[in-house]
Amino acid sequence: MSLRETLAGIIENIEGGCAISIMASDGIPIDEVVLNQAGFDLQLLTVEYATLLKDIRRVVEVLKVGELEEISVTTGQLYVVIRILSDELFVVLIMTRDGNFGKGRYLLRINSDGLANVLR
Repeated sequence: MSLRETLAGIIENIEGGCAISIMASDGIPIDEVVLNQAGFDLQLLTVEYATLLKDIRRVVEVLKVGELEEISVTTGQLYVVIRILSDELFVVLIMTRDGNFGKGRYLLRINSDGLANVLR
């Protein structure tokens, strides 16, 4: 299965799914599937979270609590789940607040190894 097919398979099976994007740690998008813009700028959102991810990784390293796997952010309008694929890549899933947050996290977790392997 191609990268785009895998991403589409994830986002299309989540109620309230808006977008899913594979990003490099420097903020450059690798691929994305957008179902619903829901009033946000996907490019700006993912670049800002890439910057935030660097800071969180540094904190995790200082605390020596293991490898960072996932970050969740809940806002008034969106759920954002970031799953680490490798030192250089991560996937961002964006859902509306009425979306199925648990299923989104689950689908990212079970597909993360497959996504990482496709990108190698």
